[in-house]
Amino acid sequence: MADIPSNIAEFDIRIAAVRESLRELVEQAAAYSGAADDDLASRWIAEQEALLARLMIERDIEASCIAL
Repeated sequence: MADIPSNIAEFDIRIAAVRESLRELVEQAAAYSGAADDDLASRWIAEQEALLARLMIERDIEASCIAL
């Protein structure tokens, strides 16, 4: 990773952390039951998915700027 610009490496670290968080949330959601738990888990998962999508877009933009 030494030749990867630090901004991209930071995005990669954050993306990996969000993916891990999503994995854990999905596992927790599978373990819980009940409408209130399902709704809360669904909201958390949706928030993490939105964050992941935003980070990936920002990383792609950063990478394309570096490529220019």
